[in-house]
Amino acid sequence: MVSVDIWPGMVLKRISIKRTKRLVLIGDSSFDNASYISGAPDIRTKVEMFLPDGWAVALLAKDCSTVSDAIEQLGNADLKDTTHLAISVGGNNALEDSSFLGEKANSVADVLTALSKMCNRFEKDYNRMLTMALSLNVHCILCTIYYPLFYDATTQTISAAALAFYNDCIIRAAVANALPLLDLRLICTEESDYANPIEPSASGGEKIARSIAKMVLEHDFSQKHTCVYGPS
Repeated sequence: MVSVDIWPGMVLKRISIKRTKRLVLIGDSSFDNASYISGAPDIRTKVEMFLPDGWAVALLAKDCSTVSDAIEQLGNADLKDTTHLAISVGGNNALEDSSFLGEKANSVADVLTALSKMCNRFEKDYNRMLTMALSLNVHCILCTIYYPLFYDATTQTISAAALAFYNDCIIRAAVANALPLLDLRLICTEESDYANPIEPSASGGEKIARSIAKMVLEHDFSQKHTCVYGPS
């Protein structure tokens, strides 16, 4: 709260004005999980619940979004008066590339070369998106891509291994720009955290929301250094 003096007529009065901080969620269904939780509070609602009075939380993230879609979200006029951004995107980029995992290869070198090419493309797009976010001069939080929950052990193992390449791009971006990082791989760790193999459930969303709220309240953005956060 801050106080200001005003002069209505001839009487000096002191009024209190409440400063509002505004967090905007950018990305995909790792934030936009309302469609998968049967009317339970979504992540945006939960984040706002975990933050104290004086905070507002807006959702621009949209299910099925890629990094290119996140760039469009960042161009939204609704970002006016934003103080903090939380960005969680990249899983759908990896999903679009996942057909590669079923292809035959002559050698491990072929596999690594193909993965490297895909991730180089992803990294360029991600850094372009992040440059746009940073140009808004707000506090930014980045999130890794959580592991999926495939019941076939082979599919799960291959998917988690491939995601390491995409997550490495996100981690490098966080460190290069001295941004705090929320590692969702450490948060969505139980079957109950998933509504389906790739979407957070109500309970998983609550864990994500609690960790985001903790980060924006506790991280010292003025220090310009990267801290990695896990479960709150």
